[in-house]
Amino acid sequence: MKVSEITAGHVAEYLRIDSEDGTDGIEPILAAAKSYICNYTGIPLEEIDNYEEFYTAVMVLCQDMYDNRSYYVERNYVNRTVSTILDMHRRNLV
Repeated sequence: MKVSEITAGHVAEYLRIDSEDGTDGIEPILAAAKSYICNYTGIPLEEIDNYEEFYTAVMVLCQDMYDNRSYYVERNYVNRTVSTILDMHRRNLV
C-alpha cells in the first residue's frame, strides 16, 4: 500500500481502536508521521509513495505517537525499525 492511500481508518485498524471510539485524533497523527518521514529523509511528500517500506514506518510512527501522547519525554528513543527504514533513503545528510 502507498503512503498516500493510508487513511485514518487504516491507522485505527492497525492500532486496534474500536470504531465506536472514532478516529478523530488519528488524522493529525497520520499527518505528523508523514511529515516526520519527509523531514527526516529529505524526500518530498509527493515522492514518498515510491517507497513501499514507508508504509510500515508510517504505521509504527502513528502507533508510537498514539501510545505516547504526553508532553514529557522520558528518554531519547527512536524506534529502530523506523530509523533503519528511513536511514536507507535519507538524502539530507548534513
